[in-house]
Amino acid sequence: MKTIKSAKIGLALAACLPLSLAAGNYDGVTIEAKLIGGQQYERLYTRIKDWEKKTGAKVNIISKKSHFELDKEVKSDIAAGTTSWCVGSNHTSFAPQYTSIFTDLAPLISKEHKDGYIKALLDAGTIKGNMQMIPRAQFDVRALYYKKSLYADKKNQDNFKKEYGYVLMPPKTWKEVKDHAIFFSKLDNMYGTQFPGKDEALVGTFYEFLVSEGGEFIDKNNKAAFNSDAGARALQWFVDLYKAKAVPAGTVQYVWDELGAGFASGTIALDFDWPGWSGYFNDPKNSKAAGDIGILPPPMGSARQTGWSGSHGFSITKKCAHKEAATSLIQFLTNDESQLFESEKGSLPTRTKVWEMIKSDAKKSDDTYKKEKLLAFSNAAKAAFPVPQYPEWGEMVNAIYPLLQKAILGDLSTKVALEKAQTKVNDILQENGY
Repeated sequence: MKTIKSAKIGLALAACLPLSLAAGNYDGVTIEAKLIGGQQYERLYTRIKDWEKKTGAKVNIISKKSHFELDKEVKSDIAAGTTSWCVGSNHTSFAPQYTSIFTDLAPLISKEHKDGYIKALLDAGTIKGNMQMIPRAQFDVRALYYKKSLYADKKNQDNFKKEYGYVLMPPKTWKEVKDHAIFFSKLDNMYGTQFPGKDEALVGTFYEFLVSEGGEFIDKNNKAAFNSDAGARALQWFVDLYKAKAVPAGTVQYVWDELGAGFASGTIALDFDWPGWSGYFNDPKNSKAAGDIGILPPPMGSARQTGWSGSHGFSITKKCAHKEAATSLIQFLTNDESQLFESEKGSLPTRTKVWEMIKSDAKKSDDTYKKEKLLAFSNAAKAAFPVPQYPEWGEMVNAIYPLLQKAILGDLSTKVALEKAQTKVNDILQENGY
């Protein structure tokens, strides 16, 4: 989507901006914020200066970290009682943990602003009846990026058919992804794939593979249920790829920025990744894979497509001394104009009007990559599902990801790793009264 379109749409939307953006309305007010950082998220923050100019207020970003590191900091603030900063990044996977510090946004956010959202995505940030976060243009569900030239190469096609007995085509199942990844890793200067290897990134990925294999993480009786045949198949996928050296050795320490940089280096054949990277991957200034990328919907497990999803957003603390100004800020950063601006680099919007703009633009475009991306992520969105909605999810993650790591590294069998992990999750559930 070209920048000039944003400018035109911005003028059309200007009349819809909240009255709180009147010039000088918040002179002398400083909003302290703790925000997620990283390549996918930074572009939006360049609009903060526009809000400051319009309102007379200032934004002091006192912390900017990955969500995993930010989560640790926020929990430290909760323990210390130091939550008087105002605006915080939030995510549907983390929101159930933060109900003690974030205020209900429902009475603060204007009806017009709320009505502009895709309702299901707005509802995902509502915990026990309280609107804990307002989504930004970062609806997250993954799709499969791949290097087209590897599949077009006649030598690769012939050698793969000879070794595996079926035709080398862009994969539709996770079994095919594993076969292809191991095959491509035998080429010079190429790894077959990669995956996140720690924190929620690893546990969330294991969780969606578990579901795609027909399993469940926690059953209807509030008992951990992933130590199962489905869980064993899911974890074995990671183990087999690591053992075959089809992934970089450092993948057990990778999270999102490392994975994004890896695929952009041109040395990864297949990458299961978020929409926010799509513009970066196809930008020749940043990516050696640019111009050689295809995008596919999430592959199938033995039971269904993978589809771990969620959305990023903003929340306001209960102790914030400037809730009206903070509300003005987060509405500005999530309005149609901001969502269009943020989605220009590939992220998926959460507001209806912006979705329609993007679909219309893609339909008229002769850009094959843009069309393929929209089709893949629209398909992915239909298969989307959240992580288990337990406030203790983060505690479970921290308890079990080291055990999954050990299985991947070969230090524990998948059987023992899953047994130990399930015991830890059940202990957490029991300790919290389930």
